[in-house]
Amino acid sequence: MSETDDPSEYDVIVVGGGPAGQSAALYTTRLGHRTAIVDVGGGRAAMIQEVHNLIGIPESDSGMDLLGTGREQLEAYGCDFYRDRVTSCSRNGDGITLVGNSHEFAADAVVLATGFNDVRPDPPLPRTGRGLHYCLHCDAHMFVDEPVYVMGHGESAAHVAGIMLNFTDEVDLLTRGVDTEWSDETAETLANHPIDVIEADVSGVQNGEDGWLKALEFDTGETREYKGGFAMYGAEYNNGLARELGCEINEDGTVEVGDHGRTSVERIYAVGDLTPGHNQLPIALGAGAKAGIDIHFALRDFPRDPDVPESQGPVRDEEVPGIPDQLLEQAVDFHTYGE
Repeated sequence: MSETDDPSEYDVIVVGGGPAGQSAALYTTRLGHRTAIVDVGGGRAAMIQEVHNLIGIPESDSGMDLLGTGREQLEAYGCDFYRDRVTSCSRNGDGITLVGNSHEFAADAVVLATGFNDVRPDPPLPRTGRGLHYCLHCDAHMFVDEPVYVMGHGESAAHVAGIMLNFTDEVDLLTRGVDTEWSDETAETLANHPIDVIEADVSGVQNGEDGWLKALEFDTGETREYKGGFAMYGAEYNNGLARELGCEINEDGTVEVGDHGRTSVERIYAVGDLTPGHNQLPIALGAGAKAGIDIHFALRDFPRDPDVPESQGPVRDEEVPGIPDQLLEQAVDFHTYGE
Protein backbone atom coordinates (compact mmCIF):
# COMPACT_ATOMS: atom_id res chain seq x y z
CA MET A 1 0.00 0.00 0.00
CA SER A 2 1.31 3.41 -0.92
CA GLU A 3 1.52 5.89 1.94
CA THR A 4 2.04 9.63 1.49
CA ASP A 5 0.92 12.85 3.13
CA ASP A 6 0.83 14.77 -0.16
CA PRO A 7 -2.00 14.62 -2.70
CA SER A 8 -1.35 11.64 -4.97
CA GLU A 9 -1.84 12.16 -8.69
CA TYR A 10 -3.09 9.37 -10.91
CA ASP A 11 -4.59 9.00 -14.33
CA VAL A 12 -7.31 6.76 -12.88
CA ILE A 13 -8.66 6.32 -9.38
CA VAL A 14 -10.93 3.34 -8.74
CA VAL A 15 -13.06 3.68 -5.61
CA GLY A 16 -13.85 0.16 -4.44
CA GLY A 17 -11.70 -2.95 -4.59
CA GLY A 18 -14.29 -5.58 -5.45
CA PRO A 19 -14.31 -7.63 -8.67
CA ALA A 20 -15.66 -4.80 -10.86
CA GLY A 21 -13.19 -2.26 -9.49
CA GLN A 22 -10.25 -4.63 -9.75
CA SER A 23 -11.17 -5.52 -13.33
CA ALA A 24 -11.32 -1.86 -14.35
CA ALA A 25 -7.97 -1.20 -12.66
CA LEU A 26 -6.39 -4.23 -14.33
CA TYR A 27 -7.23 -2.88 -17.76
CA THR A 28 -6.23 0.72 -17.12
CA THR A 29 -2.95 -0.33 -15.51
CA ARG A 30 -1.99 -2.76 -18.28
CA LEU A 31 -2.98 -0.18 -20.87
CA GLY A 32 -0.43 2.21 -19.45
CA HIS A 33 -2.35 4.53 -17.12
CA ARG A 34 -1.21 5.27 -13.58
CA THR A 35 -3.96 3.68 -11.53
CA ALA A 36 -4.80 3.32 -7.86
CA ILE A 37 -7.57 1.50 -6.04
CA VAL A 38 -8.93 3.12 -2.89
CA ASP A 39 -10.75 0.46 -0.90
CA VAL A 40 -12.33 0.54 2.54
CA GLY A 41 -12.37 -3.27 2.76
CA GLY A 42 -15.22 -5.69 3.18
CA GLY A 43 -17.99 -5.72 0.60
CA ARG A 44 -20.30 -8.39 -0.74
CA ALA A 45 -17.60 -10.28 -2.64
CA ALA A 46 -15.50 -10.58 0.51
CA MET A 47 -18.37 -12.43 2.22
CA ILE A 48 -18.62 -15.14 -0.44
CA GLN A 49 -17.83 -18.50 1.12
CA GLU A 50 -17.63 -20.36 -2.21
CA VAL A 51 -17.29 -18.71 -5.62
CA HIS A 52 -20.02 -19.86 -8.01
CA ASN A 53 -20.67 -19.27 -11.73
CA LEU A 54 -17.16 -18.10 -12.59
CA ILE A 55 -15.54 -20.24 -15.27
CA GLY A 56 -12.00 -21.29 -14.37
CA ILE A 57 -12.40 -20.60 -10.64
CA PRO A 58 -13.08 -23.65 -8.45
CA GLU A 59 -15.84 -23.47 -5.87
CA SER A 60 -13.26 -24.22 -3.18
CA ASP A 61 -12.11 -20.60 -3.61
CA SER A 62 -13.76 -17.97 -1.45
CA GLY A 63 -14.44 -14.37 -2.30
CA MET A 64 -11.41 -13.35 -0.22
CA ASP A 65 -9.25 -15.79 -2.23
CA LEU A 66 -10.47 -14.21 -5.45
CA LEU A 67 -9.85 -10.65 -4.26
CA GLY A 68 -6.45 -11.51 -2.79
CA THR A 69 -5.25 -13.06 -6.04
CA GLY A 70 -6.58 -10.05 -7.94
CA ARG A 71 -4.66 -7.66 -5.73
CA GLU A 72 -1.42 -9.62 -6.23
CA GLN A 73 -1.88 -9.47 -9.99
CA LEU A 74 -2.63 -5.75 -9.97
CA GLU A 75 0.35 -4.88 -7.80
CA ALA A 76 2.62 -6.90 -10.08
CA TYR A 77 1.52 -4.68 -12.98
CA GLY A 78 2.03 -1.47 -11.01
CA CYS A 79 -1.38 -0.59 -9.59
CA ASP A 80 -1.30 1.06 -6.15
CA PHE A 81 -3.66 0.15 -3.30
CA TYR A 82 -4.83 2.44 -0.51
CA ARG A 83 -6.84 1.25 2.47
CA ASP A 84 -8.98 4.32 2.96
CA ARG A 85 -12.54 5.62 2.75
CA VAL A 86 -13.19 8.38 0.24
CA THR A 87 -15.39 10.88 2.06
CA SER A 88 -15.79 13.63 -0.55
CA CYS A 89 -15.01 14.37 -4.16
CA SER A 90 -15.26 17.26 -6.59
CA ARG A 91 -14.42 18.29 -10.12
CA ASN A 92 -11.58 20.78 -10.53
CA GLY A 93 -11.39 21.88 -14.14
CA ASP A 94 -10.69 18.77 -16.18
CA GLY A 95 -9.56 16.82 -13.12
CA ILE A 96 -11.28 15.16 -10.18
CA THR A 97 -10.24 15.53 -6.54
CA LEU A 98 -11.01 12.81 -4.01
CA VAL A 99 -10.48 13.24 -0.28
CA GLY A 100 -10.24 10.28 2.05
CA ASN A 101 -9.76 9.89 5.77
CA SER A 102 -5.99 9.50 5.30
CA HIS A 103 -5.17 10.51 1.72
CA GLU A 104 -6.06 13.00 -0.97
CA PHE A 105 -6.05 12.10 -4.66
CA ALA A 106 -6.20 13.84 -8.01
CA ALA A 107 -7.25 11.95 -11.12
CA ASP A 108 -8.21 12.44 -14.75
CA ALA A 109 -10.87 9.71 -14.56
CA VAL A 110 -12.67 8.00 -11.70
CA VAL A 111 -14.36 4.62 -11.55
CA LEU A 112 -16.99 4.23 -8.84
CA ALA A 113 -17.25 0.59 -7.77
CA THR A 114 -18.76 1.13 -4.32
CA GLY A 115 -21.54 -1.45 -4.67
CA PHE A 116 -24.40 -1.84 -2.22
CA ASN A 117 -25.20 -3.43 1.11
CA ASP A 118 -27.91 -6.04 1.44
CA VAL A 119 -30.49 -5.06 4.06
CA ARG A 120 -30.25 -7.72 6.74
CA PRO A 121 -33.31 -8.92 8.60
CA ASP A 122 -33.33 -8.77 12.37
CA PRO A 123 -31.66 -11.64 14.26
CA PRO A 124 -31.75 -14.46 15.10
CA LEU A 125 -30.29 -15.48 11.75
CA PRO A 126 -28.26 -18.30 10.24
CA ARG A 127 -24.64 -17.63 9.32
CA THR A 128 -24.16 -15.70 6.09
CA GLY A 129 -23.12 -18.14 3.38
CA ARG A 130 -23.97 -21.09 5.61
CA GLY A 131 -27.74 -20.94 5.45
CA LEU A 132 -28.39 -17.24 4.93
CA HIS A 133 -28.00 -16.14 1.32
CA TYR A 134 -28.84 -13.10 -0.78
CA CYS A 135 -28.18 -14.10 -4.40
CA LEU A 136 -30.66 -16.48 -6.00
CA HIS A 137 -28.69 -16.85 -9.25
CA CYS A 138 -25.51 -17.63 -7.33
CA ASP A 139 -26.83 -20.08 -4.78
CA ALA A 140 -30.12 -21.67 -5.87
CA HIS A 141 -28.19 -24.63 -7.29
CA MET A 142 -26.95 -25.41 -3.77
CA PHE A 143 -30.49 -26.21 -2.64
CA VAL A 144 -31.69 -28.61 -5.30
CA ASP A 145 -34.12 -31.06 -3.64
CA GLU A 146 -33.51 -29.49 -0.21
CA PRO A 147 -35.93 -27.70 2.15
CA VAL A 148 -35.48 -23.92 1.83
CA TYR A 149 -36.98 -20.72 3.18
CA VAL A 150 -37.40 -17.27 1.67
CA MET A 151 -37.50 -14.48 4.25
CA GLY A 152 -39.38 -11.26 3.54
CA HIS A 153 -42.79 -9.68 3.21
CA GLY A 154 -42.73 -7.93 -0.18
CA GLU A 155 -43.14 -8.75 -3.84
CA SER A 156 -39.51 -9.77 -4.27
CA ALA A 157 -39.74 -12.39 -1.51
CA ALA A 158 -42.88 -13.91 -3.02
CA HIS A 159 -41.27 -13.89 -6.46
CA VAL A 160 -38.13 -15.68 -5.25
CA ALA A 161 -40.22 -18.25 -3.37
CA GLY A 162 -41.96 -19.09 -6.63
CA ILE A 163 -38.67 -19.37 -8.49
CA MET A 164 -37.28 -21.77 -5.89
CA LEU A 165 -39.97 -24.27 -6.85
CA ASN A 166 -37.85 -24.90 -9.93
CA PHE A 167 -35.22 -26.39 -7.64
CA THR A 168 -37.09 -28.01 -4.75
CA ASP A 169 -40.58 -29.01 -3.66
CA GLU A 170 -40.09 -27.72 -0.08
CA VAL A 171 -40.33 -23.92 -0.01
CA ASP A 172 -41.49 -21.81 2.94
CA LEU A 173 -42.06 -18.06 2.81
CA LEU A 174 -41.30 -16.49 6.20
CA THR A 175 -42.93 -13.11 6.83
CA ARG A 176 -41.71 -13.01 10.47
CA GLY A 177 -44.82 -11.37 11.86
CA VAL A 178 -44.74 -8.41 9.48
CA ASP A 179 -47.78 -7.48 7.39
CA THR A 180 -47.32 -8.54 3.79
CA GLU A 181 -46.97 -5.92 1.08
CA TRP A 182 -47.59 -7.99 -2.04
CA SER A 183 -50.51 -7.53 -4.38
CA ASP A 184 -53.73 -9.54 -4.51
CA GLU A 185 -52.49 -11.11 -7.73
CA THR A 186 -49.30 -12.24 -5.99
CA ALA A 187 -51.33 -13.61 -3.08
CA GLU A 188 -53.41 -15.64 -5.53
CA THR A 189 -50.23 -16.92 -7.20
CA LEU A 190 -48.87 -18.05 -3.83
CA ALA A 191 -52.16 -19.76 -2.99
CA ASN A 192 -51.96 -21.74 -6.23
CA HIS A 193 -48.43 -23.02 -5.62
CA PRO A 194 -47.09 -25.40 -2.93
CA ILE A 195 -45.51 -22.64 -0.84
CA ASP A 196 -46.17 -22.48 2.91
CA VAL A 197 -46.47 -18.88 4.14
CA ILE A 198 -45.26 -18.86 7.76
CA GLU A 199 -46.34 -15.73 9.63
CA ALA A 200 -44.64 -16.51 12.96
CA ASP A 201 -41.34 -14.84 13.81
CA VAL A 202 -38.05 -16.72 14.07
CA SER A 203 -36.99 -17.23 17.68
CA GLY A 204 -33.91 -19.43 17.31
CA VAL A 205 -31.43 -21.06 14.93
CA GLN A 206 -30.08 -24.59 15.00
CA ASN A 207 -26.79 -25.24 13.19
CA GLY A 208 -25.12 -28.52 12.37
CA GLU A 209 -21.58 -29.47 13.38
CA ASP A 210 -20.32 -28.10 10.05
CA GLY A 211 -21.80 -24.68 10.82
CA TRP A 212 -24.54 -24.98 8.21
CA LEU A 213 -28.13 -24.22 9.10
CA LYS A 214 -30.07 -27.23 10.29
CA ALA A 215 -33.39 -25.75 11.42
CA LEU A 216 -35.21 -22.58 12.44
CA GLU A 217 -37.28 -22.24 15.59
CA PHE A 218 -40.43 -20.11 15.64
CA ASP A 219 -42.12 -18.22 18.45
CA THR A 220 -45.09 -20.57 18.15
CA GLY A 221 -42.86 -23.37 19.44
CA GLU A 222 -42.62 -25.01 16.01
CA THR A 223 -39.27 -26.08 14.53
CA ARG A 224 -38.74 -26.49 10.78
CA GLU A 225 -35.71 -27.99 9.10
CA TYR A 226 -33.99 -26.07 6.28
CA LYS A 227 -30.79 -26.45 4.34
CA GLY A 228 -30.73 -22.68 3.77
CA GLY A 229 -32.61 -19.80 2.25
CA PHE A 230 -32.71 -16.24 1.00
CA ALA A 231 -33.37 -12.93 2.71
CA MET A 232 -35.20 -10.44 0.50
CA TYR A 233 -35.27 -7.03 2.18
CA GLY A 234 -33.77 -4.84 -0.50
CA ALA A 235 -30.46 -3.03 -0.83
CA GLU A 236 -28.80 0.20 0.24
CA TYR A 237 -26.68 1.58 -2.60
CA ASN A 238 -23.43 3.33 -1.77
CA ASN A 239 -24.09 6.19 -4.18
CA GLY A 240 -23.00 9.16 -2.06
CA LEU A 241 -19.92 9.97 -4.15
CA ALA A 242 -21.91 9.63 -7.37
CA ARG A 243 -24.49 12.10 -6.04
CA GLU A 244 -21.77 14.50 -4.96
CA LEU A 245 -20.27 14.44 -8.44
CA GLY A 246 -23.68 15.10 -10.02
CA CYS A 247 -24.22 11.68 -11.61
CA GLU A 248 -27.77 10.71 -12.54
CA ILE A 249 -29.30 8.36 -9.96
CA ASN A 250 -32.17 5.99 -10.67
CA GLU A 251 -35.22 5.69 -8.42
CA ASP A 252 -33.92 2.47 -6.88
CA GLY A 253 -30.61 4.10 -5.92
CA THR A 254 -28.47 2.66 -8.70
CA VAL A 255 -26.28 4.97 -10.77
CA GLU A 256 -27.51 5.39 -14.33
CA VAL A 257 -24.85 4.34 -16.83
CA GLY A 258 -24.63 4.18 -20.57
CA ASP A 259 -22.23 2.29 -22.76
CA HIS A 260 -19.05 1.04 -21.05
CA GLY A 261 -20.09 2.28 -17.63
CA ARG A 262 -20.17 5.97 -18.49
CA THR A 263 -22.24 8.04 -16.08
CA SER A 264 -23.92 11.33 -16.95
CA VAL A 265 -20.74 13.14 -15.84
CA GLU A 266 -17.73 13.13 -18.15
CA ARG A 267 -14.89 10.80 -17.11
CA ILE A 268 -16.86 9.44 -14.16
CA TYR A 269 -17.65 5.75 -14.56
CA ALA A 270 -19.71 3.37 -12.44
CA VAL A 271 -19.45 -0.42 -12.52
CA GLY A 272 -20.60 -3.50 -10.65
CA ASP A 273 -23.38 -3.69 -8.08
CA LEU A 274 -23.73 0.11 -8.02
CA THR A 275 -25.34 -0.02 -11.47
CA PRO A 276 -28.55 -1.62 -12.79
CA GLY A 277 -28.55 -5.25 -13.83
CA HIS A 278 -27.69 -8.66 -12.44
CA ASN A 279 -25.34 -8.66 -9.46
CA GLN A 280 -22.99 -11.39 -10.63
CA LEU A 281 -19.21 -11.82 -10.55
CA PRO A 282 -18.79 -12.46 -14.30
CA ILE A 283 -20.94 -9.45 -15.15
CA ALA A 284 -18.99 -7.26 -12.72
CA LEU A 285 -15.70 -8.38 -14.26
CA GLY A 286 -16.97 -7.66 -17.76
CA ALA A 287 -18.31 -4.24 -16.78
CA GLY A 288 -14.98 -3.32 -15.23
CA ALA A 289 -13.11 -4.43 -18.35
CA LYS A 290 -15.36 -2.37 -20.63
CA ALA A 291 -14.92 0.71 -18.46
CA GLY A 292 -11.15 0.27 -18.40
CA ILE A 293 -10.99 0.04 -22.19
CA ASP A 294 -13.19 3.09 -22.62
CA ILE A 295 -11.02 5.09 -20.23
CA HIS A 296 -7.97 4.13 -22.27
CA PHE A 297 -9.56 5.54 -25.41
CA ALA A 298 -10.33 8.75 -23.54
CA LEU A 299 -6.87 9.19 -21.97
CA ARG A 300 -4.35 7.71 -24.38
CA ASP A 301 -1.82 10.10 -25.95
CA PHE A 302 -1.39 8.50 -29.37
CA PRO A 303 -2.30 8.76 -32.13
CA ARG A 304 -2.76 12.49 -31.73
CA ASP A 305 -5.61 14.34 -33.37
CA PRO A 306 -4.65 15.56 -36.87
CA ASP A 307 -4.70 19.22 -35.79
CA VAL A 308 -2.11 18.68 -33.02
CA PRO A 309 0.85 17.73 -35.30
CA GLU A 310 -0.22 20.54 -37.60
CA SER A 311 0.21 23.10 -34.80
CA GLN A 312 2.97 21.44 -32.76
CA GLY A 313 4.84 19.46 -35.40
CA PRO A 314 5.22 15.68 -35.82
CA VAL A 315 5.54 13.38 -32.82
CA ARG A 316 9.21 13.02 -31.89
CA ASP A 317 10.86 9.69 -31.18
CA GLU A 318 11.63 10.67 -27.59
CA GLU A 319 7.93 11.26 -26.90
CA VAL A 320 7.02 7.60 -27.32
CA PRO A 321 6.07 5.19 -25.90
CA GLY A 322 3.32 6.98 -24.04
CA ILE A 323 3.39 4.70 -20.99
CA PRO A 324 4.71 6.39 -17.80
CA ASP A 325 8.29 5.51 -16.84
CA GLN A 326 7.34 3.59 -13.70
CA LEU A 327 4.82 1.39 -15.51
CA LEU A 328 7.22 1.00 -18.44
CA GLU A 329 9.97 -0.27 -16.16
CA GLN A 330 7.55 -2.58 -14.34
CA ALA A 331 6.23 -3.99 -17.62
CA VAL A 332 9.76 -4.65 -18.86
CA ASP A 333 10.62 -6.43 -15.62
CA PHE A 334 7.35 -8.36 -15.68
CA HIS A 335 7.90 -9.71 -19.18
CA THR A 336 11.73 -9.96 -18.84
CA TYR A 337 12.22 -8.21 -22.16
CA GLY A 338 15.80 -7.94 -23.37
CA GLU A 339 17.04 -11.17 -21.82
